[in-house]
Amino acid sequence: MVDYIDRHKDRFGVEPICRMLPIAPSTYYEVKARELDPSRLPARHRRDAELRSHIQRVWQENFCAYGARKTWKQLNREKLTVAHCTVRRLMKQMGFSGLRAARHSR
Repeated sequence: MVDYIDRHKDRFGVEPICRMLPIAPSTYYEVKARELDPSRLPARHRRDAELRSHIQRVWQENFCAYGARKTWKQLNREKLTVAHCTVRRLMKQMGFSGLRAARHSR
């Protein structure tokens, strides 16, 4: 919605567009402020950005074979305390998955 408002704010203005859309003008202005000043991002977003680089490193060091459980265990072995559900969520967002063992039928 922010992109839509950016495209049309010169013609209609921010507040009139926000009245028609389910978004408060303060929300729009906060998103724009966060784009300019990343320190205004919520703590979870900042932590996720830091964890993404660690997850990517561990995943690539292990030949892109580790799933969320092994990646989580490796991060904790490296003294980087993180919840398993957080690793699973971030890996899903990043499009990373572990390799599955081949099943042989006889």
